[in-house]
Amino acid sequence: MTKTITLLDGGLGQELIKRSTAPPHPLWSTHVMMTEPELVSAVHRDFCEAGARVICLNTYAVSRFRLNTYVPDESLENMLALSHRVAAAGIEAANCSEPVSVVASLPPLNASYDHTVAPNHESAYEQYQELIQLQKHRVDGFLLETMSNMAEATAGAKAIQDEHVIGAVAFTLSDSDPSILRSGESLEDAITAVKPYEPSAILINCSVPEIVTDGMKIVAKSGIRFGGYANGFTSVEALVPGSTVDRLSQRKDLGPEEYLAFVIEWLNMGADIIGGCCEIGPAHIATIADYCKHQGIATTATIAP
Repeated sequence: MTKTITLLDGGLGQELIKRSTAPPHPLWSTHVMMTEPELVSAVHRDFCEAGARVICLNTYAVSRFRLNTYVPDESLENMLALSHRVAAAGIEAANCSEPVSVVASLPPLNASYDHTVAPNHESAYEQYQELIQLQKHRVDGFLLETMSNMAEATAGAKAIQDEHVIGAVAFTLSDSDPSILRSGESLEDAITAVKPYEPSAILINCSVPEIVTDGMKIVAKSGIRFGGYANGFTSVEALVPGSTVDRLSQRKDLGPEEYLAFVIEWLNMGADIIGGCCEIGPAHIATIADYCKHQGIATTATIAP
C-alpha cells in the first residue's frame, strides 16, 4: 500500500522579509502584504511549484488586537479578504501538476510565544469563532498554530468544532524541554485538553526540529493523526511582544538536505502531515517533495483525519 502524506508549505513571513526591501514590522508578513502584495503572491506561487499541496493564507498576524494596535484604520474583514486574493493569484500563476488546497492560519491572538499576554479562554473563543466565520466559505480548513498555552488552544479547538470545519491544532514547545509548551504547561495535558474537540490532527510547529522530533513522540501516543513543521531559528526567546523578527537568528546548519533528514525521521515515526515554519523556504519543500517522489510516497492536499 502506498504511503500518503500531506505536504504543507513553508514559512511565509521570513521568506517575505528576505524578498522585501522594507524594514521588519511588528505585523510581520501582514505589513508586506499591505505594501507589496505581489511578493506574497510570488511566495505562494513558489511554494506551489516546490510541491506543497496545502497553501496557508497570510493570516498569521491578522487578529483584531494586532490590527487595532498597529494599523487601526485597517479592518479585519478587508485584511482577511486580501490574504485570500493574493494567495489565489499566486496559486493561479503557479505551474503545478497537482491540485492544492487552501487553509487559513488561526494564530496566537496577541503575540507569539508569550502566554502571559494571551486572552482568556472566553475571549479567545469569541475571536477564533469570528475568524472562522469570516473565512470558512473560502478555505478548505484551518491551522490553529503556534499554540503556546492551553487556554488559546482549547478555545480555538472548540471554535473549530462548533463551526463544523476541518482544523488541526499545532503546539509550540519549550526550546529546552519537548514535554512542555512555552507556557510551562504539559504537552500531554494539552493533548488531553484538545482531544474532546476532535481536531483533524495534532501537530508540533515553530520549534527547532530537534524539539519537534521529541514532541512528536509524545503526540504519537494520542492515537490522532499527527505531524509537524519546524522553524529554522536558533531560538525565539529574544522575541518579545511588539518587537520584530530581525531580533532572531537563522540557523546555519539547516539547509534543505539537513531539514530533510529530520523529515525522514518524522515520517518513520508515522507522521503524515509535514511542512516548514519560519526560515523553511521553497527549496526545503522542494527537497521534501522530491524525496517523496523517489520513495513512492504520495502527497495529498487535505488536513482532514
